[in-house]
Amino acid sequence: MSKQNICIVGSGNWGSAIARVIGQNCTPDNKLFNSVVKMWVFEEEVNGRKLTEIINTDHVNVKYLPDISLPKNVLAVPDLVEAAQQADILVFVLPHQFIARTCAELKGKIKKTAVGVSLIKGFEFKEGGISLISHVINEILGIDVAVLMGANLAQEVACEKFAEATLGMNDIERARSIRPVFQRPYFRISCVNEPISVELCGALKNIVAVGAGFIDGLDYGNNTKAAIIRLGLMEMMEFCGVFYQCYDKTVFFESCGVADLVTTCYGGRHRRLAEMFVRTGKSFEVLEKEVLNGQILQGPQTSKKVYQMLKAKGKLQQFPLFVAVYKVCYEGLPASDLLKHLIEEDELHYPEYNA
Repeated sequence: MSKQNICIVGSGNWGSAIARVIGQNCTPDNKLFNSVVKMWVFEEEVNGRKLTEIINTDHVNVKYLPDISLPKNVLAVPDLVEAAQQADILVFVLPHQFIARTCAELKGKIKKTAVGVSLIKGFEFKEGGISLISHVINEILGIDVAVLMGANLAQEVACEKFAEATLGMNDIERARSIRPVFQRPYFRISCVNEPISVELCGALKNIVAVGAGFIDGLDYGNNTKAAIIRLGLMEMMEFCGVFYQCYDKTVFFESCGVADLVTTCYGGRHRRLAEMFVRTGKSFEVLEKEVLNGQILQGPQTSKKVYQMLKAKGKLQQFPLFVAVYKVCYEGLPASDLLKHLIEEDELHYPEYNA
């Protein structure tokens, strides 16, 4: 069997960290994958030099993952089609708002036998609801798509601090064949055959993290924050059942579920900006410009779309935390009233889940 080509579509903080992982695996003696790993880089200048030139010469992404060396076999390519057209495995790791236009540019220009792996934690927003990123890729490119989610802070993975991730795909055997792309002694991959739950966890936990950040901004302490995390996990599980008929609760105890939720509620940027939202009184739009250099925080937007879906289904009462986070973000509910809102709601009713 001929060796497979790998292309990484995206080169930000997480994209560069995962390029380091994949590049380490694709050594010349690897019998599964070609040693050259192409990474599509949106070309820009940094200190008078092209970013692709810096990556290919100095082997570091100075803008998005500074001070971390990339393997020399990771090749930065500024042309998207050139980077992806011969790939057997396409690893998508770019902001969710760019996925549709990126796939449209690749349509009809990649191998029909290629498989995609989405590392994108978020939704494609549409009128009245959401689309899963893996579904968007599949619909535009016509290829099978797996998802890889977990408690994966990019800087820690890049520094080879031990982490886990969950690889979800309907075809579990194919998932296991993809696993060696990512598996490292410091990056352990488990495979499950319920990709929808894996992907939903990656997006919904951002709503919970915003709630956790509100709690930190109010100085309510660890007990309260733990309660928010527990409620958030329950609502994530219920959402998967109500809207996607995914009832295998064991998935939520993989890295993509409770582990990613805890990490994001203690160490992620959603928590950090939500805390700043409370302490400074500044809007999320202002904080995005000041702290994230204009990048969009997904949690508030996700809460808005989820709220619309819950309202349309008459399910608002079953998701008091999701609703409260939305109301703080968009309807002027004081963050200090978040707990009052939760307490006043009727006791949550969670359906039976079949393992």
